[in-house]
Amino acid sequence: MRLLPVVVTVFLTLSVAYYIYIPLPDAIQEPWKLMLLDAGFRTAMHLASLTHRLGFRHYIKSIRLSTECFEGAVKGFLETGGGVVPGVKVSDVTFDGVQVRVYEPPAGGEGHLRRGLMFFHGGGWALGSAKKGSYDVINRIMSDELNAVVISVEYRMYPEVQFPVPYLDCLTAAKHFLSADVLAKYSIDPERVGVSGDSAGGNLAAAVAQGIAIDDSMKVKFSIQALIYPVLQALDFNTPSYLRNKDIPILYRHLMIKFWLQYLGAECSLLSQLVMNNHSSLHQSAITPELRARFDWTVLLPPKYRENHKPLRVAKGSQGILKEVPGFLDVRAAPLLEGPEVLAKCPRAYILTCEYDVLRDDGLMYARRLQDAGVTVTNDHYEDGFHGCYSFTLWPLEFDVGKRVVRGYISWLQKNL
Repeated sequence: MRLLPVVVTVFLTLSVAYYIYIPLPDAIQEPWKLMLLDAGFRTAMHLASLTHRLGFRHYIKSIRLSTECFEGAVKGFLETGGGVVPGVKVSDVTFDGVQVRVYEPPAGGEGHLRRGLMFFHGGGWALGSAKKGSYDVINRIMSDELNAVVISVEYRMYPEVQFPVPYLDCLTAAKHFLSADVLAKYSIDPERVGVSGDSAGGNLAAAVAQGIAIDDSMKVKFSIQALIYPVLQALDFNTPSYLRNKDIPILYRHLMIKFWLQYLGAECSLLSQLVMNNHSSLHQSAITPELRARFDWTVLLPPKYRENHKPLRVAKGSQGILKEVPGFLDVRAAPLLEGPEVLAKCPRAYILTCEYDVLRDDGLMYARRLQDAGVTVTNDHYEDGFHGCYSFTLWPLEFDVGKRVVRGYISWLQKNL
């Protein structure tokens, strides 16, 4: 009987270790911290799925609640209030009906024009907030260091809405921001206004930049676009980075596909079809050779990133998916698919990519397509980076690579915006 507590303790310890441990590449620093972070996220996902199945609440809403509870528990340490940058003025307003948070630098704008930056947060078009956590802190820092008016958009998300509502919210806010009256109100230099976002927010930033670029009614357009590991296409989930990093936290391949299906209003039962690229088979008449070339990683990726992989090109596949879910081919949802005539009008770009990220190749392909269209592009690639690291700069979720990513991003904006 005396051995029983020891056996139980050992068993529980091994079980917890087994649950937490996942093999990670040697290049990823602070691996155990990432494992713990991932275990916490997986646990929240499992519990949220359980409450969903039991009929208590939608699983996305449960995850949001878990996130809010966590942030509330460490609020004093995260210092998300004005203490981070005391002089930055923060106000919550609406831009043509869209909720935004405005950050104004302490330097003031009287007699001096300032930079302007619109930011769209990530979170799979379902999670995250412009007003909380690291987004709030980084936006305060950017406003202060860049002497910029930062507009963080609180666009509507799944499950309350689906595509194209988040995109339209962001486009509406962008048009309002670029109007002469608003720029004058905040003393913003119309020649120094940028758009930016991370992950799903990077998707929205790229799509909005394209929309503004070809809108002849807009007298002021964005001068730069800064995309942080953006998600840009949903026709090939077997690129080298999707295959290599499919089990690397915190964005697994199956989770990214699920985010896409939710965003586009499709059934999650299609996930297995998308994993096999059945929706983009060679017999899909809607995908012309010209369109297919726009996401052909065998041509668009530098040789070192192809890694001897072969493209998965299905002969027949599932013929009805693209008709059932037309959003897969909509450039407002998948900016990588836009034509070269539109890309040529886009502003110069900063595209941040991470080696251990399923979305690495989306960013690299877009960088190449923009360059081919004559746009100046800076690709800032982090060999030890993983998806989400931009958001992990504050205790207890701080990573060295996250701090370097934020510093590199702000440094580029300082020189180019």
